[in-house]
Amino acid sequence: MTQRIENVAVIGGGPAGLMAAEVLSAAGLAVTVYDRMLTLGRKFLMAGRGGLNLTHSEDFETFITRYGAQAQQLRPVLEAFTPADLIAWAEGLGQETFMGSSGRIFPRALKASPLLRAWLARLTAQGVEFRTRRDWRGWNEAGDLIFALDDASIETARPDATILALGGASWPRLGSNGAWTQALAERGVELAPFQPANSGFDVAWSEVFRTRFAGHPLKNIALTFGERTVRGEAMIADYGIEGGAIYALSADLRAAISRDGSAVLHVDLRPDVSRPKLADRLHKVVSGQSTTNLLRKTASLTPAEINLLREGHGVELPKDAGALARAIKSTPITLKAVRPIDRAISTAGGVSLPGLDEGLMLRAIPGVYVVGEMLDWEAPTGGYLLQGAFASGVAAARAVLATR
Repeated sequence: MTQRIENVAVIGGGPAGLMAAEVLSAAGLAVTVYDRMLTLGRKFLMAGRGGLNLTHSEDFETFITRYGAQAQQLRPVLEAFTPADLIAWAEGLGQETFMGSSGRIFPRALKASPLLRAWLARLTAQGVEFRTRRDWRGWNEAGDLIFALDDASIETARPDATILALGGASWPRLGSNGAWTQALAERGVELAPFQPANSGFDVAWSEVFRTRFAGHPLKNIALTFGERTVRGEAMIADYGIEGGAIYALSADLRAAISRDGSAVLHVDLRPDVSRPKLADRLHKVVSGQSTTNLLRKTASLTPAEINLLREGHGVELPKDAGALARAIKSTPITLKAVRPIDRAISTAGGVSLPGLDEGLMLRAIPGVYVVGEMLDWEAPTGGYLLQGAFASGVAAARAVLATR
């Protein structure tokens, strides 16, 4: 006989957990949200500092492909709560959205705090109970959930169902430290090792370039690695390079570095101009001026871009117009290492998807569901990360409701 589900514990107060709590409480279930931190949604608020990119406007079939190797496994989850659903949800909380020039969707307020305040108010009105400063430590021998409190005391709970939304292992100071892996491994849950995702990479810049150009952007560029080319922006860092276009390739770059010890990325500094056309422009310029002035006036390269050319091709750049055009269209950068996991925007690894049923319930622990960044999936920035988190919360909550 199937147990009637009346109360649910949601462990983790980020987007995935709060969305699960909303769906469940709206259906009349008693829901308690536990979180290790004092306040909820800390990483969500951090994401909002950059404008809170909620989702993306591209067509759904293209959208799905951004989830890489896990795309088809995640399709039912993303179909449960689509980008259009997320936009409607945000606007239902009084947060008008707009589409940026790149197709990304943002709240008009361009920050997370108004949305989070309205959301928590709705959850409170729906009867959700919040219990913060509760550090989940797994289960006791009786099967109760165990929470450690600040005073070293222990609190237990025995819900009818549990949704784990504890995050990955990036930005541990905001709450997601990956410590939950031990409790799940002890119960036979298959886990993939954590790896940094959406992270920067180390480059052995020259001292002059590093000190002069760290913090300078590379705008409207194209990055190529292997068979993939990505348009976007990047940022020169004192340690190497980071930014949206880099993040879109990070899974492939990370794998190459793990396999080969390094990865060579090629930068097209002028992707909107063909190589023959660029060579023709350079050839027609009256000779006698320096290479720097030629690049600045004819190719409109910034000082950072000109010096990046020299990092990739040597201080003495080609004099021949054709060779110089080729250099501009393909500047090699050797990536030496991925940045540490605690500085990554997100993580790959975690609970392996084959260990879950279609409703995101753990096969090894019936009645326990896993959502958000705890799952072994990754996607680039651009709205895909938050969309995946929100959608997984909805999918798991609906699966719980289906068992009633």
